[in-house]
This record gives sequence, structure tokens and C-alpha cells, in this order.
Amino acid sequence: MDVALLRARFRAPDALADQPDRAERAPMPPAIAAPAGSDDAMDLVDGSLVPAAVLVAFVFGAEPGVLLTKRTAHLSTHAGQIAFPGGRIDADDADAREAALREAEEEIGLARAQVEILGELGDYVTGTGYRVTPILAALPPDRGLGELGLILSPHEVEAVFTLPLTVLLDPSAPKRRRAHYRGRWREFWVWPHPQHYIWGATAAILVQIAARLRAEA
Repeated sequence: MDVALLRARFRAPDALADQPDRAERAPMPPAIAAPAGSDDAMDLVDGSLVPAAVLVAFVFGAEPGVLLTKRTAHLSTHAGQIAFPGGRIDADDADAREAALREAEEEIGLARAQVEILGELGDYVTGTGYRVTPILAALPPDRGLGELGLILSPHEVEAVFTLPLTVLLDPSAPKRRRAHYRGRWREFWVWPHPQHYIWGATAAILVQIAARLRAEA
């Protein structure tokens, strides 16, 4: 899969934002992170949600994949977890896309000129009270992760890596796990990686993208 194919599948204006993924429509046990508007999302959080955006960026080069970060251990929320670059949508941000680009630039030094926006997925609600808008993007097709000139924020990001596209497109790769949260057992997705534990909203968003790509294929 190359950047041209990704453009063709995701470039339709906001097509993904209004269409729930096939995986989302299947009945599933209560979740730790859930599509906004679903019963699971209503059950996850009491009160208002904090708007946030993440950049789901496809990296090319020798081994194409999706860019992920490991957050530092001392952060007040989601410490040490695997996440897409991103964060809260500030009052100065024009929209979710602007917020995702700004956060990626602040967290990992990803220059906006290297980012080609492809579209948006529907929002996700997390158990920590965020309503997250995933922004899909492609990075330069002739550059791998080590050729992007990234500079990590020492306060926010411990490491940056990719989940290979071959893993993302493998239907047997993501597994369901259970945890006790807010008074009941809930399920969540986990993606395999030799060094990192990819779960929660990040894993759920990856499942949605993978299902879309495999369905289109």
C-alpha cells in the first residue's frame, strides 16, 4: 500500500466522520474507549468531555506503518501510554485538524509542511473524559521514520515508533482483553508489538482504520 492508494481511500471530504466503521456496528461488551454517541460512550463518562485531536500519520519508506509515541512516565494523564501525537483542542486552534498539527509539531517536531491531511474519523470518547477526533494523514512517501527530522519533547514523549502496516492489515493481530473499570468488566483492544503495549483509545482507532482498509481491499 502506498500514499496514492491511501489518498484514494481516505481523501473524500470527511467521508469517514459520518460513517461508523463496520467493526463499530457489531454488538460488543462494554468498552474502555468507544465511538462518540454509542451506548458505551454514554456509560463511560459523567459530565462534559474535553475536546481533543490526534494525528494518525502513515509513514512510508522501507517498512510503511502508522506513527505512534510513548508518553513520558511523569505526565498527569495517560502517563507512559502509547498514543498518537495529539492533545486538547485549544481556544486558539481553528479546528481539530489545526490542533492535531500543532500538537504533533510540539510533541515530536513534525513540520506541518511534511503532513498531507487525508480526512477524519468519527470522534472517540475515553474513560478519562476526552472526546478525541482522529485526523488521518500521510507523511512524505520517500522518507522513513528516521528521515523525518523529528525532535521529541523531553517533557512529553519518551519514544516514537511505528506499527507496521503489515500488522495493521492482519485480521488476527488485534486481541480483546478485559479490565474492571467504573464498577464493571469492560473490554478493550490490544495490538501486538515486541516492545510496547498498544491499547485503549489508540488501539480502538487502529482497529477502525484497519477494518476500513481491509474492507476496501
